[in-house]
Amino acid sequence: MTVATGLTALPQAVTLDDENSQLLVLDQTLLPNTTQVLRLKEQSEIRQAIKILQVRGAPAIGIAAAFGAYLAAKQYNGDDRQGFIKHFSCAKDELAAARPTAVNLCWALQRMEQVIIANQDKSVAVLKELLKEEALRIEAEDKAVCRSIGENGLTLIKDGDGILTHCNAGQLATSVYGTALAPVYVGMERGMRFNLYCDETRPLLQGARLTAYELTTAGVDTTLICDNMAASVMSQGWVQAVFVGCDRVAANGDAANKIGTSAVAIVAKYYGIPFYVCAPFSSIDKNCASGKDIPIEQRSPEEVSELWYANRMAPASVKIYNPAFDVTPAELIAAFVTERGIIQPPYAFAADDKFK
Repeated sequence: MTVATGLTALPQAVTLDDENSQLLVLDQTLLPNTTQVLRLKEQSEIRQAIKILQVRGAPAIGIAAAFGAYLAAKQYNGDDRQGFIKHFSCAKDELAAARPTAVNLCWALQRMEQVIIANQDKSVAVLKELLKEEALRIEAEDKAVCRSIGENGLTLIKDGDGILTHCNAGQLATSVYGTALAPVYVGMERGMRFNLYCDETRPLLQGARLTAYELTTAGVDTTLICDNMAASVMSQGWVQAVFVGCDRVAANGDAANKIGTSAVAIVAKYYGIPFYVCAPFSSIDKNCASGKDIPIEQRSPEEVSELWYANRMAPASVKIYNPAFDVTPAELIAAFVTERGIIQPPYAFAADDKFK
């Protein structure tokens, strides 16, 4: 369950074992100290893996949901089309409820649903095969998309640049290469070298546990910093660009990403450092007018107060606010790096035909 980038083999976040009717998930809650691959068969297990971040990152969540929907369909016994469609619909709704912010989750499930809508006259056996083909197509498309994002993002940086990233938008968040880290990996394949600065990304430490893990494994010069150190690093001239991923882009260019991203964008703007959002077109929600319309997932307070501590580190009586994401306003984003090219402001994703 590994995938080669031309640099090194890193664990693959999610893949399908069709022979055994299982979804294979690298448990990212255990990284970097333990590498464990989960073998999931039941919808409740797959939904839970998405919800508690055993699989995470917008593209990887979409792939996991597509495979999960197919496996649910595969479990159906019988030839009754209406019963099969109802069974599939229930599984789709269950998966869709796992996390509200990442648009790729619902996007992938809607693609799977369209297969059934377009082929309702087919037998249950044929529908199952068509769903499998669509899920594999979603995975294959993601691989091509990530490579293209890497190629396009590489045009924005040069050999030896310092790059700051927040959260994890690398291979562990996609099928291969990643989004925000794709330019780094593609550049390294061509002999280029970069200096990466990883925000630790509280409270779940995706930067410390995941980004630092995969970058150092790939041989990238990597420095881990606390979230509140970004301004200090930028002020010393060590950062020439910021690359982040995102979970949803609104029609006006506002982008929701892991909590703390907007603060990085504000600081980058002050120091005149370009702030780039790397996102596949599947993350653009043209039906969402602005960042105000993006649902922000609220997570357990225990993630802040006790998850990483032997003893609780905050008073039991204190209130805790723990949103998983924040929204970076479009005016702070220098460009979007997509599989179709670099998109410069002003952003009008709903109105422009080229974004269809």
